Order: sequence, then structure tokens, then C-alpha cells
Amino acid sequence: MGNLPRWSVLERKIYGRKATGLEPSAGSWRLFYFRRNKDGQLTDHQGKPIKLAIRNPFTIKFRGQELPAVQRMLKHKTERTERIAKYWGLGPPTKQWTPIIERLIDTYGVTPPRAARILAAMQAGINDAFLITWALKYRWDVARPDQLDRSLKTIIPTPKFPGYPSGHSVISGTAQVVLSYFFPAESKRLRNLAEEAALSRLYAGIHFPVDSREGLRLGRQIGRIIVKALKNEKDNGGLPIDKGYTIWKRAKLPPPPYL
Repeated sequence: MGNLPRWSVLERKIYGRKATGLEPSAGSWRLFYFRRNKDGQLTDHQGKPIKLAIRNPFTIKFRGQELPAVQRMLKHKTERTERIAKYWGLGPPTKQWTPIIERLIDTYGVTPPRAARILAAMQAGINDAFLITWALKYRWDVARPDQLDRSLKTIIPTPKFPGYPSGHSVISGTAQVVLSYFFPAESKRLRNLAEEAALSRLYAGIHFPVDSREGLRLGRQIGRIIVKALKNEKDNGGLPIDKGYTIWKRAKLPPPPYL
């Protein structure tokens, strides 16, 4: 099994021995922008098979390369890194990203039907990003840093489900890309927020750097596939439904400034 730290290696599609942990079957739930073909392979909304943009964990040296990075981060933590870790770690990613969506809708004076469409697209996209992440987490069942080093004192409690890839990172990458489609004027700020959210999991000591790095890459791929589906939707006049808000209005997006 190479360098893959594992407790049970769930290459068993949730058949055979029952999986443990938080919502192990979530990877089988209904998707909105993606499909599963008769062979169980993930496809886009048009049925085209997808090769997910994520590194196979069997090629990653978790104990030799990734764990020391977590140990160094926790050893040299600062008040600022702790604040960031705790802010993004307070609940699921929707807790931080939903207020960002709502602030953008308010700032840019989005009409009620378009506001509903943006919220629906975002939350359906987050749903799909979560379920794809959960399928990978329980397929590979990669350990967390404090499972390899029991002496680690994490900033927030370690979640009770596998680590790779980081869910916060995948969801943040997806949110960044889809929100940038609707609000291109805010794309730079959205990218910074996504990268901070991903990095916060390393700051907290509950993820390896690669969990967040690869999670962000996967999330952005998911976001691009969702945007492609949105662009293909037309109104009854045959025109694209969506229009991007391109004039920057300096939206004051959370989180608050850190010390």
C-alpha cells in the first residue's frame, strides 16, 4: 500500500463490512450537476465521463513529507493563524460561504429571480462537491495528522471522518469558481478567500498540506464543470440566462480582518 496511511481502505463501495464515521454513504446520494453512469462512473450533466483532478494518495508520502509540515505549523502557530483556523473551522463550509453569497447579492442589487438562481446554483454545486469529496474520502480512508502523531495538539477538534481530500478546500474551490462566474468583479477576492479557507485546515492541524492543496484543485475543477452547465442554459428567447456583474462595487465580504 506504499505510503498511504489507512485504517480500513474502503475500496468496497460501501458493500461488505459496514463503514464507520460520519455519513459514510453520502458519496452515493443524489447529485445535481453531475451524474453516475451504469458503471458507477462520474459524468458531467451531458454524460461525458470525468477524470477527477486529484492526486492518488498512494503516491503521497504522508508520514515522511506531509506530517513534518503539520508539526512545524503547529509549533510556530501565531494568534493570527489560530484565528483563521477557528473562523473557518466553525461548522461546515456552508456556514462561512452562505453569508458571502448573500453579501454579494445585496451589494450588487441582484433581482429576486436571479438571487434565487444564484443561491440554488451555489448550494446545489456545494452539495455535489461535498458528495464527490465524501466518495473519495471513504474510498481512500486516509488518516489525519493526529492519527500518525498522537502527540499533536490541534487548534480545533479533528473531525470523525477521513482526511483526504479536505472538504473545506473542495467546497471553497467550487464556491470560488461558481461565484466568480456570477460576480467576475469580485474574482480576486473570492480566490483569496478560497485559498485562506483551504490553508486554515493546515493552520488547525487537522489536515496535511496536500489535503488542502489537492482539495482546492478538485473543487475548482468541479466549479468549472458547473459553470459550463450554467452557460448552456437559455431563456425562452434562446439567450443565455446569466449575466456577470462586472463593475466592481467593493463588496465587504466576511471574514472580518484578523490581527
